[in-house]
Amino acid sequence: MARRLLDLSITLDNDTVADPPGTQPRISYSAHHDTVAQVAASFPGLAAADLPDGQGWAVERADLSTHNGTHMDAPYHYHATQDAALPGGARRAMTIDEIPLDWCWRPGVKLNFRHLPDGHVVGSAEIANELERIGHKLQPLDIVLVNTAAGAAFGQPDYVSRGCGMGREATLFLAGQGVRVVGTDGWSWDAPFVHTARRWQETGDASIIWEGHKAGREIGYCQLEKLANLDQLPPTGFEVMCFPVKIKAASAGWSRVVAVLPD
Repeated sequence: MARRLLDLSITLDNDTVADPPGTQPRISYSAHHDTVAQVAASFPGLAAADLPDGQGWAVERADLSTHNGTHMDAPYHYHATQDAALPGGARRAMTIDEIPLDWCWRPGVKLNFRHLPDGHVVGSAEIANELERIGHKLQPLDIVLVNTAAGAAFGQPDYVSRGCGMGREATLFLAGQGVRVVGTDGWSWDAPFVHTARRWQETGDASIIWEGHKAGREIGYCQLEKLANLDQLPPTGFEVMCFPVKIKAASAGWSRVVAVLPD
């Protein structure tokens, strides 16, 4: 069967607005003529003239958070324990190197919430209505991707504050049906902090802070953040591949997320 691959990942660079100030990547680049001395260090007596066109290698060094770029959050990011609502009770939260590979290549489902206002917190009824609209019944281990208004704002100064977010109720609605990987084109699975902070100041209710993430205390799950091109996906009929980089005992790992669609 013919197939088409759609890249759902953003590119890591020093200039695009994709994180709050002070948390962005810092990548340094060494071009071929910059590294002749590095090559020569392994071959004493080697001169630039001995190398083809006097060139060494190109290499980069990156100062990154595991949450820069398109990445997968592990349950450990949300809390020290997970699965308090499941049989057997709370257990140590999985880190990114412990995520089952079987979770990371599964049928995908796209929920279109681009019309919802920035800062809106999606509830379970809204997810149920969208699933009914697209005619899909969730299956265990479906990978559910949420297309928000943030996707169209990527790289713009206000990207971090754009898009709706998933609340505790919505997250547990998905996790309770066996979904273990979800994703968003926003900076966070939750509503942007600037909007949550405003509601917290008004209500004093701390339970609304990071409520979608903290749902992992009750049912452990993983989330993909800062996805791209979700507007190009159909609601169903595709697969998602999202294997995270294995970083020992880490809260997240960078992922090259790809959708596999029939051609």
